Amino acid sequence: MYGFFNSTIAVISIEQIRPELTWRLRQEVLYPAQKLYEMELEEDQEGVHFGAFTDDKLVGIISLFQTDKSFQFRKLAVSSDYQKMGIGNALLQRVEEFAKSENGTVIWCNARVSAIGFYMKAGYAHTGKLFSKNGFDYEILEKKIKKQSAN
Repeated sequence: MYGFFNSTIAVISIEQIRPELTWRLRQEVLYPAQKLYEMELEEDQEGVHFGAFTDDKLVGIISLFQTDKSFQFRKLAVSSDYQKMGIGNALLQRVEEFAKSENGTVIWCNARVSAIGFYMKAGYAHTGKLFSKNGFDYEILEKKIKKQSAN
């Protein structure tokens, strides 16, 4: 378990969760016009999924997928009642730490253009790779994973 204290909402814990626990927040936050059953990704069983909890309520989710030493996170979503409280940043930090522990060299995402500022503040960089999918515009953003120095 990975936890932190947020003075606005008390204690947040971040835990690894089953993929199906991500689907409701994916739908509510990212794709409200779609059906819940449409939230399952073919590759969900291959990923690692994390949930942010407060008072036993799931308020944020993120999914992480590995290809060699590259890690892609997808479907970062925080319940609208809990946004702008540091939960998204905490989820990002958790997947970055996980990727680092697995000897990853880069972590990246398909960022909605509307969220690029959030990722830039977290140290992600533009790649210039832009695309549109399902009515949303995206840019691939990435961050190099720094190896810990041996002491």
